[in-house]
Amino acid sequence: MTPYEEKMQKTIDSLATDYSAIRAGRANPHILDKIKVDYYGSPTGLQGVANISVPEARTLMITPWDASLIKEIEKAIQTSDLGINPNNDGKNVILHFPELTEERRKEISKDIKKKGEDAKVAVRNARRDANEAVKKQNKAGEISEDEQAKEEKNIQKATDKFIAEIDKMVETKTKEIMTV
Repeated sequence: MTPYEEKMQKTIDSLATDYSAIRAGRANPHILDKIKVDYYGSPTGLQGVANISVPEARTLMITPWDASLIKEIEKAIQTSDLGINPNNDGKNVILHFPELTEERRKEISKDIKKKGEDAKVAVRNARRDANEAVKKQNKAGEISEDEQAKEEKNIQKATDKFIAEIDKMVETKTKEIMTV
């Protein structure tokens, strides 16, 4: 895999990670991936200080390994952009996810499309950088005009492939969100 294809693949991987954090009315432990808890002075991922389970379709239960962390976990969730109020029963922090309204589904699908567009821009930037590198090689006399044209064609093929993959990801995630 060429360096520009690696950049494009990293963009796809990043988009997939972002999409895994978007919830579709079901409880998904991945939405907590970006939440950090102050654990003895250092920010630590929630998975590093607690067990996360899904007891029901729209409920997440967070069981900290150290009971003194319950207040910290609640605070971290409240200050995050999840928009969910945590409850605690003394041993666990419980998150109840409400059913998504039609309006909220449309907002989320707009966000999905925006993230997809941002990913396409990143892929196109990688294409631009690769094309510039090929032109520099030609000017320096390292490759011929024919080799430059062939390389630019390969770069465009890779770009088209990754953009099609992004479109497919956007369509799949939007369909998932809009399904009631």
